[in-house]
Amino acid sequence: MAHHLVNTIPSRLLMWRRVRQYAVPPSMIETATTRRAAGDWAGACAAARIDVELDLRAVRERHGTELTTRLRADLRRLAPDLLRWHMPRIAPDGRLRPGLTVCLARYPASSGTASPQLVVRTPPAWADAGQRMSLALWEGPGSESPEHHPHPHPDRRFRLDLHRHLWDAGRSAELACRCGVLGAGGVPSMEPCSPGGLAVPDSPRAVGRWAAEAELLLRAEGRSRGAFTVRLGARSRAVLELFAPDDSHVPALRPLREPLPPQEVAALPVLPEAAARVLPDLELLRAGLVAPSRLHPLVAAALTESGAAPVADAAFVLGSDAGPGDPHRVECRGEVHRIALRDGVLTAVDHDPAQLRREELLVALGGPPLPCLRAIDAVHRSPQELPAVRERLRHGDVAGALAVVEGLLGPGAVLRDGPLREELRSAAARRIDHGLFRAGLVAVHPAAGTEAAAAEADRRPRLNRHTPPAIRRKRADRARPRTVLTR
Repeated sequence: MAHHLVNTIPSRLLMWRRVRQYAVPPSMIETATTRRAAGDWAGACAAARIDVELDLRAVRERHGTELTTRLRADLRRLAPDLLRWHMPRIAPDGRLRPGLTVCLARYPASSGTASPQLVVRTPPAWADAGQRMSLALWEGPGSESPEHHPHPHPDRRFRLDLHRHLWDAGRSAELACRCGVLGAGGVPSMEPCSPGGLAVPDSPRAVGRWAAEAELLLRAEGRSRGAFTVRLGARSRAVLELFAPDDSHVPALRPLREPLPPQEVAALPVLPEAAARVLPDLELLRAGLVAPSRLHPLVAAALTESGAAPVADAAFVLGSDAGPGDPHRVECRGEVHRIALRDGVLTAVDHDPAQLRREELLVALGGPPLPCLRAIDAVHRSPQELPAVRERLRHGDVAGALAVVEGLLGPGAVLRDGPLREELRSAAARRIDHGLFRAGLVAVHPAAGTEAAAAEADRRPRLNRHTPPAIRRKRADRARPRTVLTR
């Protein structure tokens, strides 16, 4: 019996490896770092594909000079490429979590108003072409939030105001301490269960840091001890309590002795995902799937100094893309011919130009093409590097995708019908959707209106307290069939 190799690498690590390779390219990091070092925070945001939607003059007129000074200082410390590196993402492609508003910093509120917050927003999934984000100042409920954004209010589960090391260049060295690196070995806490024997799903969580992070969370809410929640899955969450006999003891966690009503549980502070989960970069380093040089420079510096990342790079990790210098070799009419770039076009260098023109005319009249011409046509339609082009387009790196295409086909190539042309055409069309969303011309998915009108007549009522128990159990049963047989 033949033995089959089993891939033991979890799918989430494969996703994060692709994210680290394509989502924040080195050219973006270099350009954003250069502009930030020169004091051009707006230029750094532009290099990281972050649209700035705040006016410092208007902020000064509404909130005064003190808040504007603090806001300007935070903008100068902002590393937008580092923020993009640590933004929440979704499986399986690793794109930015759509329709999200993340708080970066909170500022003191004036009398009778809510606390202004520096936030970053991601567009909805239908308008996420380019994977762009926007930077704005949220001034509380009822403020001039973008009406076309699905969730303009800051999300309690995804907040980075308590984790400035994930976007503040001046505090990036705190990453090793905040992510749970222990001792010289740099092994994070990845316990399979949470305090009190509470079961946790397979996704690794930084349980050893929950008590310290919960103390920071409750302190930001104006309390030193108390209850909070941790999201464990789509339908499960843990309600824990931070306690200590007195101020001289280190706070610890324990489950609540008596369950709380759902309304009170929903009002409890939520431990941010950045504190609840293990840093993906640590998982990749521990599994040997990424080398420190492939990480963001600020992340690599923090983890290397703490001993979490080895200084030497593994040669097999995330191999670099093949360069365009080596020509392709094709067996043609009993000989091995070369296909390489000449004058900006991919051509068969071992055939005379006049012969190639005759063969192309013969193909146009319906004749059989040369093997060299067949190979060139296949590269134009569906090259071997098409997955790399797709990944770059999926993460918004259009310049990197075009560079790969030009390296394969040359800057003077004319694309032919096929998967490669369709990918580039689809990326261009989706950028138009993003532009319409940014302009506020389309607030919802373009197809949502027709679907809503068609489904309005037979829309199922929402479950509420008036729904009979039998119907509620039937509708909540996830194992029931979702389709029926019709005549």
